[in-house]
Amino acid sequence: MKKILILSGCVVILSFMLAGCAIQNGQTSSPNGALSLLFELEEGVPHYSLKKNEQLIIAPSAMGFSFKNMPDLKSDFQIIEIQETAHSEVWEQPLGQFKYIEDNHNELLVKLAEKSGLQRELHIIFRVFNDGLGFRYFFPEQAGIDSLIISEEHTQFSFPQEHHVWWIPINSETVLYESLYQYSRISETDTINTPATFETADGLYLSINEANLTDYAGLHLLKESETQYRSELAAWSDGVKVYAKAPFETPWRTIIVAHNPGELVTSTLMLNLNDPPVLDDWSWIEPSKYVGIWWGMHIEKYSWAQGPKHGATTQNAKKYIDFAAKHGLDGVLIEGWNYGWDSDWYIDGNAFNFTTPYPDFDLEEVTLYAATHNVRIIGHHETGGAVSNYTSQMEEAFNLYQKNGVNTVKAGYVNDFLDGKERHDSQFGVRHYRHAIETAAKHKIMLNIHEPVKGSGLHRTFPNYVTAEGARGQEYNAWSNDGGNPPNHTTILPFTRLLAGPMDFTPGIFKMTNPVNPNARVQTTIAKQLALYVIIFSPHHMAADLPEHYEGQQAFQFIKDVPTIWETTKVLDAHIGEYVTMVRKDRNSDDWYLGSITSELPRSFEISLDFLDKDQSYTAEIYADGSDAHWDQNPYSVNINREEGLSNNSILSINLAPGGGVAVRFIPDNQ
Repeated sequence: MKKILILSGCVVILSFMLAGCAIQNGQTSSPNGALSLLFELEEGVPHYSLKKNEQLIIAPSAMGFSFKNMPDLKSDFQIIEIQETAHSEVWEQPLGQFKYIEDNHNELLVKLAEKSGLQRELHIIFRVFNDGLGFRYFFPEQAGIDSLIISEEHTQFSFPQEHHVWWIPINSETVLYESLYQYSRISETDTINTPATFETADGLYLSINEANLTDYAGLHLLKESETQYRSELAAWSDGVKVYAKAPFETPWRTIIVAHNPGELVTSTLMLNLNDPPVLDDWSWIEPSKYVGIWWGMHIEKYSWAQGPKHGATTQNAKKYIDFAAKHGLDGVLIEGWNYGWDSDWYIDGNAFNFTTPYPDFDLEEVTLYAATHNVRIIGHHETGGAVSNYTSQMEEAFNLYQKNGVNTVKAGYVNDFLDGKERHDSQFGVRHYRHAIETAAKHKIMLNIHEPVKGSGLHRTFPNYVTAEGARGQEYNAWSNDGGNPPNHTTILPFTRLLAGPMDFTPGIFKMTNPVNPNARVQTTIAKQLALYVIIFSPHHMAADLPEHYEGQQAFQFIKDVPTIWETTKVLDAHIGEYVTMVRKDRNSDDWYLGSITSELPRSFEISLDFLDKDQSYTAEIYADGSDAHWDQNPYSVNINREEGLSNNSILSINLAPGGGVAVRFIPDNQ
């Protein structure tokens, strides 16, 4: 993938050699001047702070490290050099919410050295964008620092006053990110996951996360007071946070700054803080809409294991291929085809064999049948968290898929721990997931990872890392003891989990109840299920329900039509946890798509269509809740109609039922 336009690179370089000078601070600002970053030493302790238009956002916050094999590195510093640079370019994203991304930032590099003792150097790099701040630590190669055994990272996030936060907790035994989001004051939280989204007392919105998580431990936030968190890294089973060797750099600590929730969604800071793609040729990367036997397993129509209900049979696969071909869907996901599912795999996945099929499934026959129908098979690797077993078979498994034309794999890690003892977001887990992504790229295979380490914008560097789970998805609506995801769940995800990257939520359920688990259900209307294809970004989206639930349903047409990658994205209106209305423009046509969803409360909106192209008339295909629709009482009521002669001066009135939504396709009249 080539950068399409270089506006300017490294416009200004200011370097101050400060030997013998008592310089105690450095500062820079965003390109538009609205955000200002101040770095300063307070009695030798490094601190950073951030303002927006002179309003303090991040109060002075300390920085530094503790180690198991050397003294702490967090005080007794002096500044030995400061460099300031500016950078501006536009690059193209192969699969994304935007086709073109502007990377426009000012950078401040602060080089520190201890005044006494080991006189170690530590560099801190700050990048200030119009939409936020990223900063990272760099340990240069130097005498006395070879191996680093990090026990703590002491990065503070201090606020001038207490805020509210949307958060999920860190459980002491597992971190699969599959909790319902809570909304509370900081003082009511404990150690929380990132990304965490803050609603400030001054009306701003902040998201704290990390970018380019590479060979390091995942970032959590440990509450130190009602106005302050400190970095808390996911540990190895031996208690160490990070093993490293100098030279070495950490992931970026990120703070997105927004006036409203919509600006969080359209921020590109996370992507811009990741490296450009590692390969020149990504032409084999492509978007997808697919079907599969997945939902049938969750509602217990099929089983992963062998037996009378085994889902991954050659015959069943061909039935799904026929359905996909008939309706213009390009993929079929087959889970449970390989040996290992007959064991207690969710406790110990070492029985999985990733190249040996069950007797009732012929991989070569199925992939050949799919190819003749212009459909591709999506492979599946469930590891049960046994990553050493998976790693030992990975090359052979990807070779098998590549040989049979399988260019996408869904990989799962269902277990509280990896290899029985390591956390998913520990350095151990981060290393494994990166190895899987790199190995898949070598075989020109795209990945969809479930039970992942949380997103950090890595899909810029590896576009084959197309999507991931990493939150409570649709499956909870089939069997969860709490009844399923509440109606407000998907009104929170765009402003929390989805800020970390694309999500495989698996929307499109048209049958809301599960006969084998009547206490759980999909808590939406059909129209809301359609709107989720616009609201929840994923370059690979599943039409998740059973084929028989789509047959004869006029509303299925929207799922067939809606794209999965976009030219541009706009959030028209949103209130986190209540509602969101979003529009996206198709990358390969002049069509626009609108999705609007609500919580358990009904809503009515007057939508300005000023996002439509000027001097162009449109016809809108509208999939709306019926007048009697209700997520619990009548989720199946859908009104489908057309409005003609619309323009960017028009107003569209929409009504959302409790737990409902609206999905709209705008088609240019001359198309």
